[in-house]
This record gives sequence, C-alpha cells and structure tokens, in this order.
Amino acid sequence: MTDQNNNTQPGNNPFNPANPKADPTKKGMKTLKERIRETKATRWIRFGIVSVLFFLWVIWMGNPWLALIWLLLIDIYITGYIPWTWWKGTKGATRTVMGWVDAIVYALVLVYIIFAFIGQNYKIPSSSLEKSLLVGDYLWVNKTIYGPRVPQTPLHFPLAQHTLPIINTKSYIDNPQLEYHRLPGLRKIERGDIVVFNYPQGDTVTLKIQNPDYYQISYDLRRNGIENPREYIESNPQVFGEIVWRPVDRRENYVKRAIGLPGERLAIRNDSIFINGEAIAEPEHVQYNYIIPVSGIIPEEKWKEIGVRADDHGEMPVDGNGVGFRFYDVPLTKEMKKVVESWPEVIGPLRKESESYFYDLSGMFPLYAPYGWTRPNMGEFWIPERGVTLHLTLDNLPIYERAIRIYEGNNLQVKDGKIYINGEQSDYYTFKMDYYWMMGDNRDRSADSRYWGFVPEDHIVGSPMFIIVSFDEERSLFDGKVRFNRILRDANPNKGGLS
Repeated sequence: MTDQNNNTQPGNNPFNPANPKADPTKKGMKTLKERIRETKATRWIRFGIVSVLFFLWVIWMGNPWLALIWLLLIDIYITGYIPWTWWKGTKGATRTVMGWVDAIVYALVLVYIIFAFIGQNYKIPSSSLEKSLLVGDYLWVNKTIYGPRVPQTPLHFPLAQHTLPIINTKSYIDNPQLEYHRLPGLRKIERGDIVVFNYPQGDTVTLKIQNPDYYQISYDLRRNGIENPREYIESNPQVFGEIVWRPVDRRENYVKRAIGLPGERLAIRNDSIFINGEAIAEPEHVQYNYIIPVSGIIPEEKWKEIGVRADDHGEMPVDGNGVGFRFYDVPLTKEMKKVVESWPEVIGPLRKESESYFYDLSGMFPLYAPYGWTRPNMGEFWIPERGVTLHLTLDNLPIYERAIRIYEGNNLQVKDGKIYINGEQSDYYTFKMDYYWMMGDNRDRSADSRYWGFVPEDHIVGSPMFIIVSFDEERSLFDGKVRFNRILRDANPNKGGLS
C-alpha cells in the first residue's frame, strides 16, 4: 500500500534511482560518446538538414566567423550539455508557461529571419503611387531581389519598425550598430522599379510631427524668422514632441518608383524628366493635380466612379468670402482628365496646379540652396555612383553635402571659400555608395526625391512582389471595402517604357 500524499511510487518519482534516465544529475554525468550514441536517427537527420541550411546561410552572409554558431546547433540537437528544455521535466504552471514562452520565442526568431532576409508585409499609407498602388494595399516586399541587408540594428522586435504599439516605446536597442552590408541579390535596381526604402531624412524625428519631417520643419521655421529652429522645437515639446535619432534600418519605410540611377544626369523641365539629356516615358497612370473651375459642387459618386479619393477632391472658394465660382484641386490621369472635362459642372479649362501660381513650390531639394528649383523644374545634376570621383565646387556642394556628410559619415566643412573633408582641403570626393532618384506616380502629391534628394543604397529595403489584400478605407464592409480584384495582383506595375 502506498502513501498517496507522498507519491513515492518508483515510477512516479523523476529523481528516484529506479528512474535514472530522468535524473538530471545522472544525465549530466554522461560522456560525449554516450550522448552521441543515444541520439536517435531522426534527430541526426534533422541536425543534418539544419546544418546544410545553416552553412548555406553562412556562405551567403560571407562571414566565416558565423560558422561558430554551429557549435550551438550541435549541442541543441546532439550533445545536450546546455539544458535547453529543462522545463519539460517540470509540472503544472511552470511547464505550461514555459511551453508558451518556447513557442513564442521560436515564432519570433523565425519571423525575424524571414523579415530580415526574405521579405515582409508593408501597407501603402498614402496616395503617392496611385494609380499603380492604392491607399490600403497590403504588399509583400521581396528583399532578395536586390539582396537583403544584414540588420544594422540587430537587436529589434521584428513586428514593429521603430515603435512598440500601445506602450509607445522604441522597438529596438541602439547598440550594437553594424556596418552596412548587403548580401548578393537577383539583380540591381532598374528604372521604373517600385522600391521600398528607409526614409533618407528620417534620421532626426520630431515625435509629434513626422510629416513634414524635421528638416522641412526647420526650413519653414527659418523662412518665418526663427534663427535657431532646433532650439525653438525643443522649447515647444507640446507641439513637436521629443527630438529623436533613428538608425538607418529603423527609419520609416517609403515606397516610390526608381527614376534616376547611379551615374546618370537628371533634369526636370515642365514636369518632363530627362536622363542624360533625353526625355523618358512617364508611367502609364501618372497623375498631376489640376485646378478645375466649377459652377457648383460635384456629387461624391462622380468622383468615386473615376477613382478619386474623398481626401483628394475638397472644393475651395476663389476668395476668402466665398464669392464667385469654386474650384477643385484634384490629381488626375490623362483618361480621368478627359472625363472630368465633359462634366456639365466644369465651366472652364483645367490647368495644372504647378502652373496656377496658387501654391508655394519652394522648399525643394537641396534646402537652403539658391538654385530656384521647383517641383516641375529642377537640375540638371549628376546622381552619385559608388567608386566615382566628383569634382566639388561651392556651387554644386549643396547637392552632395548631405550624401558626403550624413550618409557616408564624413566631417565636411567650408572655410575661407575652401572645402575640407575630414580635416583635409579637397576639391574631389569619391563616393562609397550608389544613389537613386525616387519619385511617385501621383506627381503633385508625392513627397519624394524632389524634396529630400538622393536615396543611398544602404537605405534600400526591397521591391513589392504582389498585393496580399487591399482595403478601401473610404467604403464600408458591404460597400466594396475589400478590393477583391487587387488580391495577389502584381505590386510592381506600369513600368512601361521607363526601363
């Protein structure tokens, strides 16, 4: 007869001498040969498969030191010196909680690897690429096409770009910061590719106002007579919030179309883009904003029928008193423009917003430079290419200053009319990275390279492959909210004659 309270049956006591296999002290005394001999064949097979995949990854990474991690795999699958699954010998709440922890950690590690080296989902938040990509499109972004970056901020939560939801704290640890390294990809960026990248001017952020960015805010403050914008921003935290710095791979994700490639000369003349002196084709569904004079309000359904979002067609009186006719300022493709011109409410010719003189077209790249460039007219200028040396002058320095100083980490100064790089006077600079000129298809409603300049290669994330799902945020669930016709559609359309 046994004592039920003491539970002393030999088979039930994991530490009873009659049950030596479950005794952790006895297991710890096993020799290496015994551990290897007791490993099941199925475990050896799993270990072999994992090892092959691991060494292929090491070769892809190009870092032989990573092979040392294989020693951990040996212990996990074969030798078991480290008690990785100690909790499996426990009972009750400990076993349950640790089971969940184990599953969550495993899932997070898997997600981390997939998001870092293969691809990840991305939501289109703005209309800068309409009609190619729509607000509410959820994309799968392929990181292997241009080669995935080795995470520069390796210690981060994989499901949040820079901020943990709800608790609103950083989703990453600043250190260590690794040097930029990109693994081999399938091909290079081509003209016309839709590309996802980290926002170049996203290094310095005012947490309460991130659009416009810190640099545009500072520019506008200077124009309004504020001599020290940073001091002004810091003294008004209730308006701007805290000023923070973000590493490259933790900056906001942007998506635009690649227009200018490394080593090319680019100019924009009356909205037409010239590469090396020759005009290039526009994307099939490129849009420009038009001023539409009307005799009255145009019904909401008309705008919906041609695909204009509610946010894009607010009417406005000509003067502050609301006297006279009204006008709309709306982004339209060529086809949409023809439809609008036929509406009876339209009482005059449509004019491009950029030709109407209603809007301030200043604040373009490069900020503070006296070039007089505007959204429809810029350049000509050269796009930096890795390994190519540029002759620097005081005239062209504003175009390349941020690339040299911020993106490539040099100390650049101008003293007595001379340019000094890292303390040495020099009129030449050899670029360490390739750079790209990115623009949106919705040309007059796209914050793109015309405002913040070149996109360095270390900011490139990948290219969208397909649309996972798409939601029209202006419609209800039973009124076409889910755009079924866009599910699994190509997310890199309308490349047309750009390439």
